[in-house]
Amino acid sequence: MEAPPVTMMPVTGGTINMMEYLLQGSVLDQSLESLLHRLRGLCDNMEPETFLDHEMVFLLKGQQASPFVLRARRSMDKSGMPWHLRYLGQPEIGDKNRHALVRNCVDIATSDNLTDFLVEMGFRMDHEFVAKGHVFRKGIMKIMVYKIFRILMPGNTESIEPLSLSYLVELNVVAPAGQDIVSDDMRNFAEQLKPLVHLEKIDPKRLM
Repeated sequence: MEAPPVTMMPVTGGTINMMEYLLQGSVLDQSLESLLHRLRGLCDNMEPETFLDHEMVFLLKGQQASPFVLRARRSMDKSGMPWHLRYLGQPEIGDKNRHALVRNCVDIATSDNLTDFLVEMGFRMDHEFVAKGHVFRKGIMKIMVYKIFRILMPGNTESIEPLSLSYLVELNVVAPAGQDIVSDDMRNFAEQLKPLVHLEKIDPKRLM
């Protein structure tokens, strides 16, 4: 399951084809502090940012075989933050020598009535969850360590429980199309996190 925290990508006019380069892994709860300690030594921010987000995944079924998926996300611990609407394209098959998963990415800030708008457009909510964790930065790379929580009562983000006994770890870069060289930097950084966590190029289709 993919669930990066709210990212700020203001629209400044024009169209830029942004791509997300992604490596993923996981660590057990008991290994969390060791990983955070390693990241504090490697990253630009010694003390990570924290986040607590609520994400809702909406589907729009049409004539195509697979539904169109959009993700609506809001911050639960930072007041005044806008909702974010996120679209993630299908992973590019492309060059097998790429060291990271590559997919189209659109992320925009929206008004508070985003979910009502999506329902009016014909989307239906498929599932929702809460994500809580830490964000480190190294240059243009972003490293997220977070836990996914299941929402026990639909719409009630206070009634949650952990989905597993582990934390997801994601290393990603959002850059214009054609910047494949960033995947080399990502691989080199991921090597420095072994053996605490093994970040890999994971195709979401293999998990379905």
